Amino acid sequence: MSTLGPEYGKYDALGLADLIARGEIQAEELLAAVREQVEATNPRINAISQQFFDKAAAQIRQGLPAGPLSGVPFALKDLGQDLEGTITSAGSRIWKDRVATADSTLVRRYKQAGLVIVAKTTSPELGLTTTTESVLFGLTRNPWNLERTAGGSSGGSAAAVASRILPAAHATDGGGSIRIPASCCGLFGLKPTRGRVPLGPSQFEGWNGLSCHHAVTISVRDSAALLDATAGAEPGSPFFSPRPERSYLEEARTAPGRLRVALVVDPPAGLPLDPECRHAANDAAALCGSLGHVVEHAVLPVDGDVVRGALITIVNVSVARTLEEAAAMIGRPVTDADVEPVTWAMSERGKAVDSRAYARAIATTHQIGLAMAVFQERYDVVLSPTLSKPPVPLGVLSLSSSDPKAMARALREFGPYTALYNVTGQPSMSVPLHWTSDGLPVGVMFSARFGDEATLFRLAAQLEEARPWAGRVPVSAELRT
Repeated sequence: MSTLGPEYGKYDALGLADLIARGEIQAEELLAAVREQVEATNPRINAISQQFFDKAAAQIRQGLPAGPLSGVPFALKDLGQDLEGTITSAGSRIWKDRVATADSTLVRRYKQAGLVIVAKTTSPELGLTTTTESVLFGLTRNPWNLERTAGGSSGGSAAAVASRILPAAHATDGGGSIRIPASCCGLFGLKPTRGRVPLGPSQFEGWNGLSCHHAVTISVRDSAALLDATAGAEPGSPFFSPRPERSYLEEARTAPGRLRVALVVDPPAGLPLDPECRHAANDAAALCGSLGHVVEHAVLPVDGDVVRGALITIVNVSVARTLEEAAAMIGRPVTDADVEPVTWAMSERGKAVDSRAYARAIATTHQIGLAMAVFQERYDVVLSPTLSKPPVPLGVLSLSSSDPKAMARALREFGPYTALYNVTGQPSMSVPLHWTSDGLPVGVMFSARFGDEATLFRLAAQLEEARPWAGRVPVSAELRT
């Protein structure tokens, strides 16, 4: 039984680590607190897919490395990272029994930082949609409204952190999958620069470099500390990001100076924008202005349809390849009965992509990166809505949709902003600065130059101080504590 009681959910990761360092609590007490939170909350939100409390207790008994995060409970998203002796299913029935034989590089770094890995969180199949719903695990619910999506594909991690089961959790982002659930669940979510965080050793890139890994957190400083603990290339990595001048935790304690902010509110291709999301972006721009930054309306130098076309081509080919490799694993061809309908449709389209079209898509991403790099010679950050709508009802974005075309249209209308920065590799963050009148979180996105997470952490910490969000928790979490 934990002695922390309702106080547990009031601390971020660094705050919990400080309690341990000062001897006020023990890591075992934190583990007990997490177990209590899981038992009380997870049946309602379905964010935790696997629990490893015995392994976590053994990790503590073996001795934890000293560090700013030592003893802090943490969860891995069930996608893209292996924890030895546990299943990495990628939210799919095909891999539901696949047991990892070794830790991934990133997982080793989490352990070296002293994090205690207690669970895995839910993901949609292969992370292919912006909701967290799957045939394998069912519906992950938003703690702010149980009938709404928690976002995706890192919705399990976001729901677990928003409900204060954990102060932080691993997340991945191939088209917005850190920032989108952060927006939906009222959290801070930063997608780092391409190549900043290792993905190996079994796979060194995701979706030709579109995908990257980091976390969703309550606080800005936790995100910074986690990136300090995990950043840096590994042997064999095809991507290298610029070396930071100093720690990100130091950056989060540093004033950002006077930034040049490009305000880009309207979605690409004339897509609709909910008034709440428009208000969130414009209000954030006004806040930035009041903090001394220079904000200008701007138009991005890229065609949204071109960005989307290149990304979809690359992802579809990747899905086709993944299912082909799965066939070798299971000893027979993968059929439409093995995966969800939209996953199957994407694989079939991927098989039909001409090799020249695939090469052209990759070349197009490089030109988009160049255009944005030139554009951001004039601006330190780009400010936009994270999403075009507040969290939508469950079922709208499901990979089990009987109408893949309708689902694809809904997907495009929900999240047209985020994928650009996966294509360019730039760091990008969603900051929880707005809630709707009916209590749903709405994030605002800020994106910086390639390699410049430092500016984002400085700005985020300033925004967090000006408009704190950590005290805002879902009603379900308030009732529990």
